[in-house]
Amino acid sequence: MRLQLNGKPINAQTATLADLLAAQGFAGARVATAVNGQFVAATARANHALSDGDQIEILAPMQGG
Repeated sequence: MRLQLNGKPINAQTATLADLLAAQGFAGARVATAVNGQFVAATARANHALSDGDQIEILAPMQGG
């Protein structure tokens, strides 16, 4: 399946957003996620099915002063 991850095209064989996060090395990371511009809560990722052409954003919190 072809997806856009943070603006870059990728090919993925994952069914859910949680699977994609694990495959991309974000398993257990504290990140915010959106699919096609809609926020997806951490509790909903395992049930959020991905479709060909979806645009996924993964944002990690930044600290600084």
